[in-house]
Amino acid sequence: MRGSARWIAVFGIGLIVALGVAFVLVSVAERQQEARQLTYNRIVEIAPGEPDPAVWGMNFPQQYEDWRSTLRTSTFDDYSRYGRYGGSEAFSRLDKYPDYRRIFAGNAFSVEYNEDRGHANALNDMLSIQRLGDQKPGACMTCKSTQVPQLMQTIGVDQFYATPVKAMVEQHGFKHSVACADCHDSGTLQLKITRPAFTEAMASRGIDVSKASRQEMRTYVCAQCHVEYYFAGPNKSVTFPWRNGLEIEQIERYYDEINFSDWTHAETQAPLIKAQHPEFELYSTGVHARSGVACADCHMPYTRVGAQKVSSHWVNTPLAHVNTSCTTCHGQQSEETMRQRVYAIQDRTYSQLQHAEQALLAAMDGIKAAMAAGVPGDRLVEARRLHRRAHLRWDFISAENSMGFHSPQEAVRLLGDATDYARQAELAAYKAMIEHGQRASAR
Repeated sequence: MRGSARWIAVFGIGLIVALGVAFVLVSVAERQQEARQLTYNRIVEIAPGEPDPAVWGMNFPQQYEDWRSTLRTSTFDDYSRYGRYGGSEAFSRLDKYPDYRRIFAGNAFSVEYNEDRGHANALNDMLSIQRLGDQKPGACMTCKSTQVPQLMQTIGVDQFYATPVKAMVEQHGFKHSVACADCHDSGTLQLKITRPAFTEAMASRGIDVSKASRQEMRTYVCAQCHVEYYFAGPNKSVTFPWRNGLEIEQIERYYDEINFSDWTHAETQAPLIKAQHPEFELYSTGVHARSGVACADCHMPYTRVGAQKVSSHWVNTPLAHVNTSCTTCHGQQSEETMRQRVYAIQDRTYSQLQHAEQALLAAMDGIKAAMAAGVPGDRLVEARRLHRRAHLRWDFISAENSMGFHSPQEAVRLLGDATDYARQAELAAYKAMIEHGQRASAR
């Protein structure tokens, strides 16, 4: 009996093991089938540069539905989840921050300045902006549509920049916003650079983007557009001011060397620069960049769909998915702890931003008072130079879309310098006014 019991036990164990192996094999087969359906089930052939995301969606339905989520506009009720300083709300910055009308006096941003929304809204939002009306150059379309790369190839980059947006839409029927073809090769699905301004700017820094690693490309495809830029020359060519480097002092030196300004301030007559959205530049000075963390790691975190690990294409704030964006690396912290750390950084940055803003307004008041007192322009050169330096640093953080989170220490440094330069501008203006009065009395 003992021998029979032993054999029965061995048989039972073997049966359990066999069933376990069978279960694993069936599970693996099912997951492989799911993976094949997600990755290799090609319903249609996607033409090179295909601009319509719906066509890509035939083969990649999950990514397409994620992309469609960028149409969603969060509301102020979502602040507990998405943060306090932006997101994708369709609001006017001029209404929320009335002092911006003075800070940008003489610039079109003092008339209309709206918060950015998601990628799927980019084209319609740009077309509806009234800042330049029908005078918007083609350069304004550069980062707003998947149809841009093909048209650049057809008519040439210079002609593209020089063609007014209104004519471009009428002649070429622009209707697709930022989507798949802006970042992916339709044949290989590899990430690719589709905007020449980025390639040119990186080359000016001695960097060949064709040799970039895949992890670097997961930042570079975003950096094609999420940057500071200006329109150069009569064709309004999109140009990134990176020849000297990405830090604010290097960018400022570039603009000073070419004697560039976006406009002359209506109140102070200072030649100022309007910063755009320098996410890549600020991120490049932060700890995440130094650690090799890419934009997509946080804004397009990996998620599981069946057996497949896919990058979420609902490109949005990491605050919407802290568990996959943050705690993947910061596993020792809870989701709520990480969210509160982000809020603390952003609240501190916003406080410093307001201090710098008040200092800017005081500098403007000082220069205006000096002008009203009859101080000649050559006596206000220094005050205006300091106004320019203060404004660029304040706007660099104001226009950037992370409220300092991309590089907290750099953001606070820039705003501290902005406040300092603004106070120096105020003092320089009043000093010029006093000296002017003394000269007048001496006469």
